[in-house]
Amino acid sequence: MFEQNPPAMNLRDYMRSIETRNLLRIRELEKSYHNGSGRSQRDLLVLDHVSLDVAEGEFVTIIGPSGCGKTTLLNIIAGLDGYDSGEVIVTGHRVPTSGPDIVMTFQEDALFPWLNVQQNVEFGLKQRGITKEERKRVADQYIEMVGLTRFAGSYVHELSGGMKQRVSIARGLALNPRILLMDEPFGALDAKNREILQRQLQDIHTQTRKTVIFVTHDVREAVCLADRVVLLSHNPAKIKRQFVVDLPRPRRSEDPALHGLINAVLRDLKEEGEFAEGEPGQAAEQ
Repeated sequence: MFEQNPPAMNLRDYMRSIETRNLLRIRELEKSYHNGSGRSQRDLLVLDHVSLDVAEGEFVTIIGPSGCGKTTLLNIIAGLDGYDSGEVIVTGHRVPTSGPDIVMTFQEDALFPWLNVQQNVEFGLKQRGITKEERKRVADQYIEMVGLTRFAGSYVHELSGGMKQRVSIARGLALNPRILLMDEPFGALDAKNREILQRQLQDIHTQTRKTVIFVTHDVREAVCLADRVVLLSHNPAKIKRQFVVDLPRPRRSEDPALHGLINAVLRDLKEEGEFAEGEPGQAAEQ
């Protein structure tokens, strides 16, 4: 039974509108971690029968209590972590055999400090055997898209935190993935740079129509960026509720039109946070 989502379109109608474009299919996904303390204690169940479809070109944000399994879900989609049961299908292939269709960026920029911006963006293309001329053409395109053309020859230590994240985004986009996974990429930034990157990411999504799955702990950010917000429950994680953001872009996290939806997500998230606080001894897992 789907719930009505403010402000306009309900989830049932939204899912029907995108079902012909589904790119990612997750079905009854379960994941647990061994407790490592013998057979007398149960393993920690992190993901409990999670099912989710994501359409081509959709921007989906995932939010939930700290340690509920958001990053674990992203790692599974990326093929970086295994799972116990269920299935994850990307472009017709079962993960972890989906290969270059998926690129993941992290809160830490993970750039190579001995390479400049241009070389960092070209790195993955070079590994794929792309010609020097084509690497430069593609890298120039995405460096310009993230507004760093003037800094193409700069090294990592010469860049601000926000600029480093823009390089990471350009490097991911240069590989032309079907799905871009983003794990709290703006979490370490100050409020001003975070707002700038949120706006820029919306512009990039509008230009490229890449499928983006974005994990964040910030409700305003989740609603500001997304076509759909997926709220996970406390451990073990299930999909508690989904919210359709039926508003035009570009958006700002302070836009009054977003307030009703932000408050709705906050109410449900608060319930999960209170549940988590009431269970001492729970293992923390991002």
